[in-house]
Amino acid sequence: MTAPLTAEPTLFPPDFVWGVATAAFQIEGAASEGGKGESIWDEFCRRPGAIADGSNGLVACDHVHRLQGDLDLIQSLGVDAYRFSVSWPRVRPGGSGAWSEAGLDFYERLVDGLLARGVAPYLTLNHWDLPLELQASGGWAHRDTVHRFVEYAQGMARRLGDRVRAITTHNEPWVMAMLGHETGIFAPGIKSRAVASQVSHHLLLSHGLALQALRAGGCKADLGIVLNLSPIHPATNSAADRAQARLEDGRLIRWYMDPLFKGSYPDDVLAFLGADAPRVEAGDMQTIHTSMDFLGLNYYSRTVASAGTPWDVHSSGRAVTEMGWEVYPEGLTELLLRLQRDYAVPPLFVTENGGAFKDQIVHGADGSPQVHDIDRRDYIARHIDAVADAMRQGVRMGGYMVWSLMDNFEWASGYAKRFGIVHVDYASQTRTVKDSAHWYRDFVARQKAVRVAHNPQQQAMAPDWAKQAEVTR
Repeated sequence: MTAPLTAEPTLFPPDFVWGVATAAFQIEGAASEGGKGESIWDEFCRRPGAIADGSNGLVACDHVHRLQGDLDLIQSLGVDAYRFSVSWPRVRPGGSGAWSEAGLDFYERLVDGLLARGVAPYLTLNHWDLPLELQASGGWAHRDTVHRFVEYAQGMARRLGDRVRAITTHNEPWVMAMLGHETGIFAPGIKSRAVASQVSHHLLLSHGLALQALRAGGCKADLGIVLNLSPIHPATNSAADRAQARLEDGRLIRWYMDPLFKGSYPDDVLAFLGADAPRVEAGDMQTIHTSMDFLGLNYYSRTVASAGTPWDVHSSGRAVTEMGWEVYPEGLTELLLRLQRDYAVPPLFVTENGGAFKDQIVHGADGSPQVHDIDRRDYIARHIDAVADAMRQGVRMGGYMVWSLMDNFEWASGYAKRFGIVHVDYASQTRTVKDSAHWYRDFVARQKAVRVAHNPQQQAMAPDWAKQAEVTR
């Protein structure tokens, strides 16, 4: 399939952020260096059968040792921003107590290296790798972890808050709560609906308390949270399927959006949970309702709900990614419109979007390695079009970030699924820029050229690649 002509170039405002994203546990490696502590994912990877290919994150993409080369790689793409996460146990091994200067220094070098290359750092505090010592004391099910997270947030803000563009508290609390504590297919591998609902509440509470503490401390970065969201469609028009879709919408979207933006949990989900509903203390909901500077959303596909036989993803006749997810870009437009219609949201960012596809290394006439990932290129282009469609209908968007910069450890799937726009040979750690990355680089360059063309004050400062893109656009 040919990639579409993506959006008229003047649609995206000059301050629209184009970026790429990663997460610490998935790429960093150096699992026991510099005094780094273990996370719940280190322990989970040791459980027989927990990871599809039996792998772990001990080396991953060896990013800690290859930092400067990876920063050069990010710069070569011409993006505005790099969204990364800090490994909590790398900077504070036990989750509380002593800090690791070696760990803090790594992120100092990462942030300073980005700034030196003209790339804005977007920092995520929690992308699932809770320090194992905190899990031993109850983890996110224990209210004390809420306060340890606030301390961690304050420590990172003191160290980096003057240089990062934005700080995200949590990435995808639904995943941590549901997959980690209800179904148990992600770390820490607990299977309890009551524990999962309490975890979700503590994640939201820690988010609100952290925002309040960071603002009280004078942090200048934009502050927000990232949710994984998708529209929920009933498999059929039957009353049972529509009721199931409404419930799943409540557990995925409204359970997080309602407290964040309305200050309360949805009544229908509370009724569904019954005795498994979380314990909420006085003042909690007001804290969770603390205002944000941005809301990030990670979108990959829609969800189709069925009260009976599970819906067959192949029945729609659409392309399906290697994760078994239907390619459904119009769902992103639908979701963005719904969020702005139903909630008083700040500017929205697509903080993750991408697809896992089978990649094959081939060699060009000069012997150079190449990856012709047309499906991924088309996926990204069509979803950028979906963002553009939402903007035409009035949605306030702040940016779009591709998941992921490079192939990496894909959690319970191990290394079998590749989302990167840069291929990683895990044996040699060789990076190969895929066709999707070349396309994204050129697209971003055209967007930046339009910025320069519409702002004469920037023309003299425009880098050569932006001027050339304007000439050839």
